Amino acid sequence: MADHVIEINHLKKSFGANEVLKDIRFKVDKGEVVCVIGSSGSGKSTMLRCINLLEIPTSGEILYHGRNIQDNSVPLSEYRAKVGMVFQQFNLFNNMTVLGNCVVGQVKVLGKSRDEAVANARLFLGKVGMERFEDAKPAQISGGQKQRAAIARALAMEPELLLFDEPTSSLDPEMVGEVLLVMRELATSGLTMVVVTHEMSFARDVSNRTVFMDDGVIVEDNPPEIIFNEPEHKRTKEFLSRVLQQ
Repeated sequence: MADHVIEINHLKKSFGANEVLKDIRFKVDKGEVVCVIGSSGSGKSTMLRCINLLEIPTSGEILYHGRNIQDNSVPLSEYRAKVGMVFQQFNLFNNMTVLGNCVVGQVKVLGKSRDEAVANARLFLGKVGMERFEDAKPAQISGGQKQRAAIARALAMEPELLLFDEPTSSLDPEMVGEVLLVMRELATSGLTMVVVTHEMSFARDVSNRTVFMDDGVIVEDNPPEIIFNEPEHKRTKEFLSRVLQQ
């Protein structure tokens, strides 16, 4: 049996009477870049938030290297240090500088010294082209710069898996490209990534697997060349024909 980084079995999530996820089965192996596509309300972001336990599943299990993360066999702080997340709305600490945002988690969660954390933060700020803005507060930089800072913050924790929840959807169109470029470079570096996205060209060109979700279920999970050129399911074809014409 393969040692999957993440394996989801029979995952369900309801908000009151609304069942948002219905029997999700999904796995991610080391080094994979998996893009999750689908209409708004299809359950994509909820699935991602369940993986990181920002939402507690109604039922089912989430395994991290075979260990169920809901039975306390993996401390939550340790798990979230290994499974990082980049949010749609950046979620930077507004009272801290860009550098401070990248340092605080390393010190408080990973137990690094401040000097070590600062050096590591500067390394990753350099990788995303944000080293010139280390002393800026989030209010002083653009949306694209905020998202690149958020990516550097996540990378500074040296995660095994990085989750991206529609990382470009809050950006002005001219800023989308700079964030996607950083993500493309991360994908080629071997980082394991799960990306919920509406950027079809990114999913087609960068992912190893593309997952199409609709109405709370995974309809299709295939290499992008199949999803985009020869989708197996009618719902996938209908979705792609609609979004690719826009």
